[in-house]
Amino acid sequence: QVQLVESGGGSVQAGGSLRLSCTASGYISRGGCMAWFRQAPGKDNEGVAHIYDDGHTTYADSVKGRFTISKDHAKNTLYLQMDGLKPEDTAMYYCAADRWGCSARISGYMYTGQGIQVAVSS
Repeated sequence: QVQLVESGGGSVQAGGSLRLSCTASGYISRGGCMAWFRQAPGKDNEGVAHIYDDGHTTYADSVKGRFTISKDHAKNTLYLQMDGLKPEDTAMYYCAADRWGCSARISGYMYTGQGIQVAVSS
């Protein structure tokens, strides 16, 4: 049974940093696609960053230059390094994984985590 568990969220002041982790049990991170999504209150779910099997990464325009997605195959873990955090980054963050490829929508992923809260104060 595949399980994705996020950790590393919390509350920080604007300009601060956090690193989210997503540990995948029962899932081999090599192959397919892994991604981070987020959803703020009253807003649609937004794709934050994706990492393809070959290491290629894509980012939402709103986080380019501030967030970095990476994965450690040996630890079966996905990361999201978030620097220069802004109040508008406040949201519930979800990791997602799929063996067949990336999707712009979280509903396109076979596996998703329960989410972790990130709050950024001004």
